[in-house]
Amino acid sequence: MKKQILNYITEAWSVQQITCTFSFQPFLQWLQQRVTTETSAKVHFYKMVLQRLEAWPGIQEDIPVGNIYQYEELLEWIYACLTPVATSEQDIMWALWLPVQPIMVYGTDAFYELIQSHKIDLSHRTPEDFRREQLQMVYTYILKKIYHFNPRQNEYYHAYLNPATNLLQYYTIDINADFIEVIPNGPLPQLSRQQLANLLQEGAGYTALENILPLNLFRFRGISVSTITDVTVHHALDNLRQVRLTRDPEEREAAYQQVIRSLKTLVRNDKTQFDLFPMVLVNGRYVYGYEVGGTGILYSIWGDRTLTPQQFEMQAAAYAANPKAFFSPDVRKEEATGMNQWLIHFVQAGVRSLATLPVFHAQKMVGTFCMYTLGEEIFDEQNFTLLETAMPAIGQILQIFIDEFNLEIEDIIRERYTSVQPAVQWKFREAAWQHLYHTKKQLPPARYPIQFKDLYPLYGAIDIRSSSTERNKAIILDLGAHLQLLHNTLDNLKSAHPSPLMEQMNYTIHKWQQVLAQGIITATDETNINTFLTGESGAWLEHLATQHPDARKVIDDYRQIINDEQSIVFAARQALETSMQLINSKIGAYLDEENTQLQKQYPCYFEKFRTDGIEYDCYIGQSIAPDKAFNHFHLKSLRLWQLTSMAAIARLTQSLVGEMPVQLQTTQLIFVHNTPIDITFRTDERRFDVEGAYNIRYQVIKKRIDKVHVRHTGQRLTQPGTLAIIYFHRSDLDDYMPSLQYLQETGVFLPNIEELELEDLQGVTGLRALRITIAL
Repeated sequence: MKKQILNYITEAWSVQQITCTFSFQPFLQWLQQRVTTETSAKVHFYKMVLQRLEAWPGIQEDIPVGNIYQYEELLEWIYACLTPVATSEQDIMWALWLPVQPIMVYGTDAFYELIQSHKIDLSHRTPEDFRREQLQMVYTYILKKIYHFNPRQNEYYHAYLNPATNLLQYYTIDINADFIEVIPNGPLPQLSRQQLANLLQEGAGYTALENILPLNLFRFRGISVSTITDVTVHHALDNLRQVRLTRDPEEREAAYQQVIRSLKTLVRNDKTQFDLFPMVLVNGRYVYGYEVGGTGILYSIWGDRTLTPQQFEMQAAAYAANPKAFFSPDVRKEEATGMNQWLIHFVQAGVRSLATLPVFHAQKMVGTFCMYTLGEEIFDEQNFTLLETAMPAIGQILQIFIDEFNLEIEDIIRERYTSVQPAVQWKFREAAWQHLYHTKKQLPPARYPIQFKDLYPLYGAIDIRSSSTERNKAIILDLGAHLQLLHNTLDNLKSAHPSPLMEQMNYTIHKWQQVLAQGIITATDETNINTFLTGESGAWLEHLATQHPDARKVIDDYRQIINDEQSIVFAARQALETSMQLINSKIGAYLDEENTQLQKQYPCYFEKFRTDGIEYDCYIGQSIAPDKAFNHFHLKSLRLWQLTSMAAIARLTQSLVGEMPVQLQTTQLIFVHNTPIDITFRTDERRFDVEGAYNIRYQVIKKRIDKVHVRHTGQRLTQPGTLAIIYFHRSDLDDYMPSLQYLQETGVFLPNIEELELEDLQGVTGLRALRITIAL
């Protein structure tokens, strides 16, 4: 035991003018009570200590702090009474303090070492924190002793960075107030338990009590006993249980770093590495796991950079069927024996000690946990067993990731493949609840239409210019290549196997080559050529190979080429498809990102469609988000976005020209419809559609304007490098014109604007358009 006075009173606390004195009297009273109530053999020990205390001169008096060590023997008896007999003094962090005041006078060597080495640093705590904790402690004593009210107490953690492990360790300080008397200096206000409960629930908390019960109304007498407990393991496990994953990459990474830090804290070794690997399923089949935290060593070995999807599925399924733990203090020796060949990847990564463990949640395997060291650092089974208490939390974390993965899949399905987008999902929930309610109550089925009224529609189309012409060219080139390949094959066979049928085949090839040379091919011609190539000639070549085995190699070489989608007979179509996919994928990704930003401004229904290019419908209005006020400025902002996004898409596609095997261009079109419309979800087609005859006309116009011509010119309205805005009345452009002027002055569009009349379409007359050149 050690005796030394340590004073941690700060300026923030000294101004409280708290009166407190050291006294053995409260402990003496406690001991007298234990003697009368204790029924075990301890009673004899308590009686002996009580006799010693009662016989000590001046034991009833208050004792100045400076004189405390005159009573050293009594301090030792107090320690003996209040600590477990079987626990060694070296293993207990225990101390005596002046009541209420942070002045320590006596304790175990372990307590003093922890305090004085600043592992628990009371002197460097912020004044605000120190004062708040002290207020809670003191008023807890007052309320308990005077008002018989036990408030809930916050548990404060003290942490220090252990230089040996470079990891935080956590402690709590428990203060026993059983030996402290709270003595009022005069009359006190009457406070009911309900008043106290309400007061402490309010934001001011204990600070508010200073006005009602100033501390100068009390004096404190007795001994304060404190015990320090190492709660590092408990705190690390709490951190693991409290981990919450989000979709935000930065927040998710921070959460996983918290997991790794907590695991290192549990094993008390910063050099030990950890990794998590979730096992995710799609339709009951294991698919690539994802790098979700830690070092990523499992992902580097089992991820898509190493294994094909089929290899991963096979290995994951085999592991799930027979999940086993593995441990080796030195995997280099394991690998050298020729056993466990899979360890070679870890050895190549520099791993020394390795432990892998299947992780379960709710009796289902959810992933793999890996603990390992690099270089010369090693661990043994004892280190590994320290993590047993953490495995349920690890299982929960991996299950959370799997749940998030499944939700992400569902979100993609909703956003890309169904009409249930986040902005309108609330309406579907209401409909689902109505259906569930009527089902549970066995009521007649109720129709709950999913409808949104008075929405402003915005339509845009990005079309790949001359895609039909380019596709026709590609078909002609590929069919020509196929015919020429067949002709060359027949030439190779002619000398060895001449026949009239072969001559007829060559004649047919020449005839179709002449058709293709004209540069135009009808759907009928394309069908007939394909029938000849795949049917007639194919059957004859198979007959020839059967009759003349020496011809089979030449014929098989021909078949290998025509069945290879990367060969010359598909080259032109592949080049065109690659170019179109490049354009559409970039535009689609751009619109997806833009839609994410639009939803933050005001919820709207946004749906895009793949044609030869990409079209989109967007609807915005109060009924989409009833709880969020809709203003016309939301619509103006969306229309400004239409203009800027179309210009951005034109520049984007122009920048891709150098990457395209076939150089393609896009045209941009907006149709302005200034009158609100209604949309309703059609359960038969599982999609939204416009409602009402007038609104249907809007849909009809959209379908007919993509190839509209300028009146009396025969010229297509949409042209590469421009944006076409189609409208009926000049007033429809009220929101667009100021934005167009702004974008022209800021260099997004060039200064010229063409105002055009458009040709009449079937059932549609009076269309007009603006055509603006985009600054590429």
